[in-house]
Amino acid sequence: MLFLELWNYNTLNVIDLTDQLSLVDETPLDLHVLALSAQEAAAAFIAAGTAANTVRSYRSALAYWSAWLQLRYGQALGDAPLPVTVAVQFVLDHLARPLADGSWAHLLPPSIDAALVAARVKAKLGPLAFNTVSHRLAVLGKWHRLNEWDSPTEAPALKTLLREARKAQSRQGMNVRKKTAIVLEPLQALLATCDDGVRGIRDRALLLLAWSGGGRRRSEVVGLQVSDVRQLDADTWLYALGVTKTDTSGVRREKPLRGPAAAALSAWLAVAPADSGPLFRRMYKGNKVGITPLSVDQVARIVQRRAKLAGLEGDWAAHSLRSGFVTEAGRQGVPLGEIMAMTEHRSVSTVMGYFQAGSLLNSLAANLLTQDSQEDSDT
Repeated sequence: MLFLELWNYNTLNVIDLTDQLSLVDETPLDLHVLALSAQEAAAAFIAAGTAANTVRSYRSALAYWSAWLQLRYGQALGDAPLPVTVAVQFVLDHLARPLADGSWAHLLPPSIDAALVAARVKAKLGPLAFNTVSHRLAVLGKWHRLNEWDSPTEAPALKTLLREARKAQSRQGMNVRKKTAIVLEPLQALLATCDDGVRGIRDRALLLLAWSGGGRRRSEVVGLQVSDVRQLDADTWLYALGVTKTDTSGVRREKPLRGPAAAALSAWLAVAPADSGPLFRRMYKGNKVGITPLSVDQVARIVQRRAKLAGLEGDWAAHSLRSGFVTEAGRQGVPLGEIMAMTEHRSVSTVMGYFQAGSLLNSLAANLLTQDSQEDSDT
């Protein structure tokens, strides 16, 4: 107790330095109001710290909200918070609900639906996917929080509606569609098509780094620089990640590339040497390697093109590499902690769906008939 008293009185004595400070020709700030210059600086920090893909998705969502509000209510997204009723109407307008006759319906008037498509804020006529509606609501909630307003997306009535809507859709067979996972066999099929010169060498290195390197996101792949990779030994390369979707600290973390992935990276750097700049660059006619980086959409197109060349059926995308890595790792019995150390997933629940699917492929419970058949063949 005596120590606390000494600490309070001796340590926290405030030293008055007023007499030692020079006079400055600056108007004192208001303690309770953030100056415009400070607001602009804070906004610049937030903008610079937000991934470009996230910024694009936010802008797209807010543009849609503004267009829908204008057409549905005669007002744009403005200077006041939206009531819960508007958020509920948005859900009912855009989520398909099952009818008694087995058909589906949503409340968005056809004329408004057509106007949204014509304005290019909506891709096609009809209801939106559940995940799209959820994302639009999340952006609306963030917009309200940034304006220091109560968000309608936090209302219990809206949360209940979303929960029941998802269950209703699932019971009628409308489940969330996931991209086809690239496990080992389809990965090998994709790699087998990479025999078309320098382009094939690049695509092989990209596919193997993205897959073997921990199921990298496409934004992480296109963001890699030549300076981010270094060779550890003849069979191992290390690549460094900086800011990612789930780690915004900017601290560089190195991940290993071994075996075929390391060999593929060596081959790419041999045919397209560079001291700096993007690791994976665009290519032009005549197998000419450019200096600009691939875009995130081009990574998806590389996956889809290779899958088509391999004759693989499925809904392939860049995310197929990430989900496939986790699924295959679970299939081969890799501990969950080791998988997450490579993928840098923050949420166990997110990665568990893929992990469990992979681990169940080799479970005894999933192979009961296979075991019986094997025993019959041995007798």
